[in-house]
Amino acid sequence: MNLPQQIAKHLRDVYFGGNWSVSNLKDTLSDVNWQHATQQIHSFNTIAVLTYHVGYFVSAVAEVLEGKPLNAKDEYSFLHPPIESEEDWQQLLEKTWADAEKFANLIEQLPESIFFEDFIDEKYGNYYRNLSGIIEHLHYHLGQIVIIKKMVQNRN
Repeated sequence: MNLPQQIAKHLRDVYFGGNWSVSNLKDTLSDVNWQHATQQIHSFNTIAVLTYHVGYFVSAVAEVLEGKPLNAKDEYSFLHPPIESEEDWQQLLEKTWADAEKFANLIEQLPESIFFEDFIDEKYGNYYRNLSGIIEHLHYHLGQIVIIKKMVQNRN
């Protein structure tokens, strides 16, 4: 397995399972309904906000891999469309899974030689740093989602 395939696999593992931490986003969210996803616990982000947030950056970097400019701002990464029904929540989840698979496919198509080149601009570091960072970011927020989910379930 070459480097692009390995990174794509690592991304899929955190989304869909198979990683050695045995925790993934899809299984974690499989029994979360829209009311639980939008339930506020203390001042924490909601499960819906965190789900949107991780997907926001995956989508933004996927566009770069498609040859488009980087068009993302941290301040917008927490502003998800309203979730007022189970249908809204399911639409967010379906977009999340589709965007993750699209992103993994784009990573697999990258030549290995690009991984240590600058990602758009020198200030962002190289492709490897950014793609690994996306995966680290996913693991970080997955942990938060797991804890918030337990708190929501215990409250209800």
